[in-house]
Amino acid sequence: MPEMSDLPYWVAFHKARGMGRVQFTALEAHFGSLGDAWKATEADFHSAGLDERTVRALVTNRTTTNPNEEIDRLVRHKIKAYTWHDVGYPERLKEIYDLPPVLYVKGSISAEDDLSLAVVGTRRATAYGREVTQDLVWELAKGDITTVSGLAIGIDSVTHHTAMRAGGRTIAVLACGLDIVYPSENVPLSRDIVENGALISDYPIGTRPRAEFFPRRNRIMSGISLGTLVVEGDVKSGALITARQALEQNREVFAVPGSILARTSNGPNHLIQRGEAKPVLEAEDIFEEFNLNRATAQIALPGTPDGREPGTEQRVAAARSEATAHRRDSPTARPLHAGGL
Repeated sequence: MPEMSDLPYWVAFHKARGMGRVQFTALEAHFGSLGDAWKATEADFHSAGLDERTVRALVTNRTTTNPNEEIDRLVRHKIKAYTWHDVGYPERLKEIYDLPPVLYVKGSISAEDDLSLAVVGTRRATAYGREVTQDLVWELAKGDITTVSGLAIGIDSVTHHTAMRAGGRTIAVLACGLDIVYPSENVPLSRDIVENGALISDYPIGTRPRAEFFPRRNRIMSGISLGTLVVEGDVKSGALITARQALEQNREVFAVPGSILARTSNGPNHLIQRGEAKPVLEAEDIFEEFNLNRATAQIALPGTPDGREPGTEQRVAAARSEATAHRRDSPTARPLHAGGL
Protein backbone atom coordinates (compact mmCIF):
# COMPACT_ATOMS: atom_id res chain seq x y z
CA MET A 1 0.00 0.00 0.00
CA PRO A 2 1.42 3.42 -0.94
CA GLU A 3 2.14 6.08 1.65
CA MET A 4 -0.24 9.06 1.76
CA SER A 5 2.67 11.14 0.49
CA ASP A 6 2.57 9.02 -2.67
CA LEU A 7 -0.92 10.22 -3.66
CA PRO A 8 0.31 13.36 -5.48
CA TYR A 9 2.41 11.16 -7.76
CA TRP A 10 -0.52 8.87 -8.54
CA VAL A 11 -2.58 11.90 -9.51
CA ALA A 12 0.28 13.40 -11.51
CA PHE A 13 1.04 10.18 -13.39
CA HIS A 14 -2.66 9.74 -14.07
CA LYS A 15 -2.64 12.92 -16.16
CA ALA A 16 -0.35 11.33 -18.75
CA ARG A 17 -2.08 9.95 -21.82
CA GLY A 18 -2.59 6.19 -21.86
CA MET A 19 -2.02 5.58 -18.15
CA GLY A 20 -4.31 2.78 -16.96
CA ARG A 21 -4.30 -0.41 -14.93
CA VAL A 22 -1.47 -2.09 -16.86
CA GLN A 23 0.87 0.90 -16.75
CA PHE A 24 0.33 1.66 -13.05
CA THR A 25 0.82 -2.01 -12.19
CA ALA A 26 4.12 -1.99 -14.10
CA LEU A 27 5.34 1.16 -12.33
CA GLU A 28 4.49 -0.22 -8.89
CA ALA A 29 6.10 -3.58 -9.61
CA HIS A 30 9.32 -2.04 -10.89
CA PHE A 31 9.80 1.00 -8.65
CA GLY A 32 7.92 0.05 -5.50
CA SER A 33 6.39 3.49 -5.10
CA LEU A 34 5.08 6.10 -7.51
CA GLY A 35 7.22 8.71 -5.73
CA ASP A 36 10.35 6.81 -6.78
CA ALA A 37 8.94 6.32 -10.28
CA TRP A 38 8.47 10.08 -10.65
CA LYS A 39 12.25 10.51 -10.44
CA ALA A 40 12.98 7.78 -13.01
CA THR A 41 14.82 8.23 -16.28
CA GLU A 42 13.50 7.25 -19.70
CA ALA A 43 15.66 4.14 -19.56
CA ASP A 44 14.12 3.27 -16.20
CA PHE A 45 10.63 3.55 -17.66
CA HIS A 46 11.61 1.25 -20.51
CA SER A 47 13.06 -1.20 -17.98
CA ALA A 48 9.68 -1.21 -16.25
CA GLY A 49 8.18 -2.59 -19.45
CA LEU A 50 6.44 0.54 -20.72
CA ASP A 51 6.20 1.07 -24.47
CA GLU A 52 7.75 4.01 -26.29
CA ARG A 53 4.51 5.99 -26.63
CA THR A 54 3.78 5.74 -22.90
CA VAL A 55 7.35 6.68 -21.98
CA ARG A 56 7.17 9.79 -24.16
CA ALA A 57 3.84 10.73 -22.58
CA LEU A 58 5.27 10.32 -19.07
CA VAL A 59 8.35 12.39 -19.78
CA THR A 60 6.31 15.17 -21.40
CA ASN A 61 3.74 15.15 -18.60
CA ARG A 62 6.44 15.41 -15.96
CA THR A 63 7.76 18.67 -17.45
CA THR A 64 4.34 20.35 -17.16
CA THR A 65 2.94 18.80 -13.99
CA ASN A 66 3.67 19.52 -10.35
CA PRO A 67 2.29 16.71 -8.14
CA ASN A 68 1.62 18.92 -5.12
CA GLU A 69 -0.10 21.55 -7.23
CA GLU A 70 -2.39 18.85 -8.63
CA ILE A 71 -3.49 18.01 -5.09
CA ASP A 72 -4.07 21.71 -4.39
CA ARG A 73 -6.30 21.91 -7.48
CA LEU A 74 -8.37 18.99 -6.24
CA VAL A 75 -8.75 20.61 -2.82
CA ARG A 76 -9.94 23.88 -4.39
CA HIS A 77 -12.62 21.98 -6.28
CA LYS A 78 -13.55 19.92 -3.18
CA ILE A 79 -12.63 16.72 -4.98
CA LYS A 80 -11.02 13.72 -3.30
CA ALA A 81 -8.75 11.27 -5.10
CA TYR A 82 -8.42 7.61 -4.14
CA THR A 83 -5.94 5.06 -5.45
CA TRP A 84 -6.94 1.43 -5.68
CA HIS A 85 -5.07 0.86 -2.39
CA ASP A 86 -7.09 3.38 -0.40
CA VAL A 87 -9.87 2.59 2.06
CA GLY A 88 -12.15 5.10 0.36
CA TYR A 89 -11.90 3.29 -2.97
CA PRO A 90 -15.09 1.21 -3.50
CA GLU A 91 -14.36 -2.46 -2.79
CA ARG A 92 -16.65 -3.76 -5.52
CA LEU A 93 -14.83 -1.66 -8.11
CA LYS A 94 -11.59 -3.41 -7.21
CA GLU A 95 -13.07 -6.64 -8.57
CA ILE A 96 -13.32 -5.55 -12.21
CA TYR A 97 -10.56 -6.28 -14.71
CA ASP A 98 -10.02 -2.72 -15.96
CA LEU A 99 -10.24 -1.00 -12.58
CA PRO A 100 -9.32 2.70 -12.51
CA PRO A 101 -5.93 3.33 -10.84
CA VAL A 102 -7.27 6.64 -9.48
CA LEU A 103 -10.89 7.48 -8.74
CA TYR A 104 -12.05 11.06 -8.21
CA VAL A 105 -15.01 11.74 -5.91
CA LYS A 106 -17.00 14.90 -5.24
CA GLY A 107 -19.45 14.31 -2.43
CA SER A 108 -19.19 11.07 -0.50
CA ILE A 109 -19.32 7.33 -1.02
CA SER A 110 -20.53 5.59 2.12
CA ALA A 111 -21.13 2.09 3.42
CA GLU A 112 -24.79 2.54 2.45
CA ASP A 113 -23.71 2.47 -1.18
CA ASP A 114 -22.67 -1.17 -0.92
CA LEU A 115 -26.29 -1.81 -1.89
CA SER A 116 -26.36 -0.09 -5.28
CA LEU A 117 -27.95 -0.61 -8.66
CA ALA A 118 -27.00 1.05 -11.93
CA VAL A 119 -30.03 2.35 -13.83
CA VAL A 120 -29.39 3.15 -17.48
CA GLY A 121 -31.38 4.05 -20.56
CA THR A 122 -31.75 6.29 -23.56
CA ARG A 123 -31.44 10.06 -23.61
CA ARG A 124 -34.62 10.06 -25.72
CA ALA A 125 -36.79 8.58 -23.01
CA THR A 126 -40.44 8.00 -23.78
CA ALA A 127 -43.30 8.77 -21.41
CA TYR A 128 -43.41 5.04 -20.68
CA GLY A 129 -39.69 4.92 -19.85
CA ARG A 130 -39.90 7.94 -17.58
CA GLU A 131 -42.88 6.62 -15.66
CA VAL A 132 -41.37 3.15 -15.24
CA THR A 133 -38.09 4.66 -14.06
CA GLN A 134 -39.87 6.84 -11.51
CA ASP A 135 -41.86 3.92 -10.14
CA LEU A 136 -38.91 1.53 -9.88
CA VAL A 137 -36.33 4.00 -8.58
CA TRP A 138 -38.79 5.36 -6.01
CA GLU A 139 -39.24 1.90 -4.51
CA LEU A 140 -35.52 1.12 -4.72
CA ALA A 141 -34.64 4.35 -2.92
CA LYS A 142 -37.28 3.71 -0.26
CA GLY A 143 -35.64 0.31 0.19
CA ASP A 144 -32.24 1.93 0.78
CA ILE A 145 -30.80 0.97 -2.59
CA THR A 146 -28.36 3.58 -3.94
CA THR A 147 -28.94 4.22 -7.64
CA VAL A 148 -26.02 4.79 -10.00
CA SER A 149 -26.38 6.50 -13.36
CA GLY A 150 -24.58 8.81 -15.77
CA LEU A 151 -26.09 12.31 -15.33
CA ALA A 152 -27.28 12.36 -18.96
CA ILE A 153 -30.57 13.81 -20.12
CA GLY A 154 -33.33 11.19 -20.19
CA ILE A 155 -33.42 8.05 -18.05
CA ASP A 156 -30.26 9.07 -16.15
CA SER A 157 -31.73 12.40 -15.01
CA VAL A 158 -35.05 10.79 -14.06
CA THR A 159 -33.12 8.26 -11.98
CA HIS A 160 -31.11 10.85 -10.05
CA HIS A 161 -34.08 13.17 -9.46
CA THR A 162 -36.40 10.40 -8.33
CA ALA A 163 -33.88 8.83 -5.95
CA MET A 164 -33.34 12.14 -4.18
CA ARG A 165 -37.04 12.97 -4.04
CA ALA A 166 -37.58 9.61 -2.36
CA GLY A 167 -34.93 10.46 0.23
CA GLY A 168 -32.37 8.04 -1.21
CA ARG A 169 -28.76 8.28 -2.25
CA THR A 170 -27.58 8.49 -5.84
CA ILE A 171 -24.21 8.42 -7.60
CA ALA A 172 -23.43 9.94 -11.00
CA VAL A 173 -20.48 8.66 -13.02
CA LEU A 174 -19.04 11.27 -15.39
CA ALA A 175 -17.06 10.87 -18.61
CA CYS A 176 -14.97 13.97 -17.88
CA GLY A 177 -13.18 15.68 -15.02
CA LEU A 178 -15.32 16.52 -12.01
CA ASP A 179 -14.67 20.24 -12.43
CA ILE A 180 -16.77 20.00 -15.61
CA VAL A 181 -20.45 19.04 -15.71
CA TYR A 182 -21.81 17.52 -18.90
CA PRO A 183 -24.44 18.23 -20.06
CA SER A 184 -24.29 21.79 -18.76
CA GLU A 185 -28.05 21.93 -18.17
CA ASN A 186 -27.57 19.39 -15.40
CA VAL A 187 -25.31 21.63 -13.31
CA PRO A 188 -28.10 22.22 -10.73
CA LEU A 189 -28.77 18.47 -10.62
CA SER A 190 -25.08 17.75 -10.08
CA ARG A 191 -25.02 20.07 -7.07
CA ASP A 192 -27.95 18.23 -5.51
CA ILE A 193 -26.25 14.89 -6.12
CA VAL A 194 -23.12 16.04 -4.28
CA GLU A 195 -25.33 16.68 -1.24
CA ASN A 196 -27.10 13.30 -1.53
CA GLY A 197 -24.36 11.01 -2.80
CA ALA A 198 -21.45 11.64 -5.12
CA LEU A 199 -20.14 12.53 -8.53
CA ILE A 200 -17.32 10.16 -9.51
CA SER A 201 -14.95 9.85 -12.45
CA ASP A 202 -11.70 8.20 -13.42
CA TYR A 203 -10.71 11.22 -15.54
CA PRO A 204 -8.41 13.90 -14.06
CA ILE A 205 -9.87 17.35 -13.53
CA GLY A 206 -9.71 19.51 -16.61
CA THR A 207 -10.57 16.58 -18.90
CA ARG A 208 -13.27 17.55 -21.39
CA PRO A 209 -15.89 14.94 -22.38
CA ARG A 210 -15.25 13.05 -25.62
CA ALA A 211 -17.41 10.47 -27.39
CA GLU A 212 -15.00 7.62 -26.72
CA PHE A 213 -14.96 8.35 -22.97
CA PHE A 214 -18.61 7.41 -22.43
CA PRO A 215 -18.36 3.66 -23.15
CA ARG A 216 -15.33 3.46 -20.87
CA ARG A 217 -17.01 5.28 -17.99
CA ASN A 218 -19.90 2.80 -18.22
CA ARG A 219 -17.66 0.03 -16.86
CA ILE A 220 -17.53 2.01 -13.60
CA MET A 221 -21.31 2.33 -13.44
CA SER A 222 -21.72 -1.43 -13.73
CA GLY A 223 -18.59 -2.29 -11.75
CA ILE A 224 -19.51 -0.29 -8.66
CA SER A 225 -23.01 -1.80 -8.55
CA LEU A 226 -24.57 -5.12 -7.60
CA GLY A 227 -26.41 -5.11 -10.91
CA THR A 228 -27.57 -3.02 -13.84
CA LEU A 229 -31.15 -2.21 -14.81
CA VAL A 230 -31.78 -1.30 -18.47
CA VAL A 231 -35.01 0.67 -18.86
CA GLU A 232 -34.90 1.81 -22.49
CA GLY A 233 -32.35 1.79 -25.29
CA ASP A 234 -31.68 0.40 -28.75
CA VAL A 235 -29.50 -2.66 -29.31
CA LYS A 236 -26.45 -0.47 -30.09
CA SER A 237 -27.03 2.08 -27.33
CA GLY A 238 -24.78 3.04 -24.44
CA ALA A 239 -27.25 1.33 -22.11
CA LEU A 240 -26.59 -1.98 -23.84
CA ILE A 241 -22.83 -1.38 -23.60
CA THR A 242 -23.26 -1.01 -19.85
CA ALA A 243 -25.29 -4.23 -19.72
CA ARG A 244 -22.58 -6.12 -21.63
CA GLN A 245 -19.94 -4.81 -19.25
CA ALA A 246 -22.05 -5.87 -16.28
CA LEU A 247 -22.27 -9.40 -17.70
CA GLU A 248 -18.48 -9.47 -18.21
CA GLN A 249 -18.04 -8.33 -14.60
CA ASN A 250 -20.32 -11.13 -13.37
CA ARG A 251 -22.97 -8.66 -12.22
CA GLU A 252 -26.72 -9.14 -12.40
CA VAL A 253 -28.56 -7.59 -15.37
CA PHE A 254 -32.23 -6.59 -15.34
CA ALA A 255 -34.35 -5.20 -18.16
CA VAL A 256 -37.77 -3.58 -18.44
CA PRO A 257 -39.73 -5.19 -21.28
CA GLY A 258 -41.52 -2.92 -23.73
CA SER A 259 -43.47 -2.89 -26.97
CA ILE A 260 -41.91 -4.85 -29.84
CA LEU A 261 -42.85 -1.88 -32.02
CA ALA A 262 -40.84 0.61 -29.95
CA ARG A 263 -37.21 1.09 -30.96
CA THR A 264 -36.37 2.26 -27.44
CA SER A 265 -37.39 -1.15 -26.12
CA ASN A 266 -35.32 -3.13 -28.64
CA GLY A 267 -32.36 -3.31 -26.26
CA PRO A 268 -34.16 -4.51 -23.12
CA ASN A 269 -36.30 -6.95 -25.13
CA HIS A 270 -33.17 -8.30 -26.82
CA LEU A 271 -31.46 -8.90 -23.47
CA ILE A 272 -34.50 -10.72 -22.14
CA GLN A 273 -34.91 -12.82 -25.29
CA ARG A 274 -31.29 -13.96 -25.12
CA GLY A 275 -31.61 -14.88 -21.46
CA GLU A 276 -29.01 -12.28 -20.47
CA ALA A 277 -31.34 -10.19 -18.31
CA LYS A 278 -34.11 -10.87 -15.85
CA PRO A 279 -37.34 -9.10 -16.88
CA VAL A 280 -38.48 -6.55 -14.33
CA LEU A 281 -42.15 -5.75 -13.86
CA GLU A 282 -41.79 -4.27 -10.36
CA ALA A 283 -39.02 -3.42 -7.92
CA GLU A 284 -39.77 -6.61 -6.00
CA ASP A 285 -38.24 -8.57 -8.90
CA ILE A 286 -34.90 -6.89 -8.19
CA PHE A 287 -35.08 -7.39 -4.43
CA GLU A 288 -35.90 -11.06 -4.92
CA GLU A 289 -32.91 -11.58 -7.18
CA PHE A 290 -30.51 -10.01 -4.67
CA ASN A 291 -31.98 -11.83 -1.68
CA LEU A 292 -30.20 -15.15 -1.10
CA ASN A 293 -33.11 -16.42 1.00
CA ARG A 294 -30.98 -16.95 4.08
CA ALA A 295 -31.62 -13.69 5.93
CA THR A 296 -35.39 -13.28 6.12
CA ALA A 297 -35.53 -14.10 9.83
CA GLN A 298 -33.05 -11.28 10.54
CA ILE A 299 -34.91 -8.46 8.81
CA ALA A 300 -36.04 -6.86 12.08
CA LEU A 301 -32.69 -7.25 13.82
CA PRO A 302 -30.10 -4.43 13.97
CA GLY A 303 -27.26 -6.89 13.44
CA THR A 304 -26.40 -10.53 13.10
CA PRO A 305 -26.77 -12.95 16.08
CA ASP A 306 -23.14 -12.48 17.04
CA GLY A 307 -23.58 -8.72 17.31
CA ARG A 308 -21.77 -7.79 14.09
CA GLU A 309 -23.18 -5.35 11.57
CA PRO A 310 -25.48 -7.06 9.06
CA GLY A 311 -23.83 -8.16 5.83
CA THR A 312 -25.08 -7.71 2.27
CA GLU A 313 -27.60 -10.53 2.48
CA GLN A 314 -29.24 -9.19 5.63
CA ARG A 315 -29.30 -5.64 4.32
CA VAL A 316 -30.79 -6.68 0.99
CA ALA A 317 -33.54 -8.53 2.83
CA ALA A 318 -34.19 -5.50 5.04
CA ALA A 319 -34.24 -3.23 1.98
CA ARG A 320 -36.70 -5.55 0.29
CA SER A 321 -39.01 -5.37 3.31
CA GLU A 322 -38.71 -1.58 3.46
CA ALA A 323 -39.54 -1.16 -0.24
CA THR A 324 -42.59 -3.37 0.08
CA ALA A 325 -43.82 -1.25 2.98
CA HIS A 326 -43.59 1.88 0.80
CA ARG A 327 -45.17 0.35 -2.30
CA ARG A 328 -48.32 2.46 -1.97
CA ASP A 329 -46.33 5.69 -1.75
CA SER A 330 -46.16 6.20 -5.51
CA PRO A 331 -43.98 8.96 -7.03
CA THR A 332 -46.31 9.34 -10.01
CA ALA A 333 -49.03 10.58 -7.66
CA ARG A 334 -46.82 13.48 -6.55
CA PRO A 335 -46.11 16.79 -8.41
CA LEU A 336 -42.59 17.14 -9.77
CA HIS A 337 -40.44 19.98 -8.50
CA ALA A 338 -39.29 22.74 -10.84
CA GLY A 339 -36.39 21.74 -13.04
CA GLY A 340 -37.11 18.09 -12.35
CA LEU A 341 -38.25 15.29 -14.59
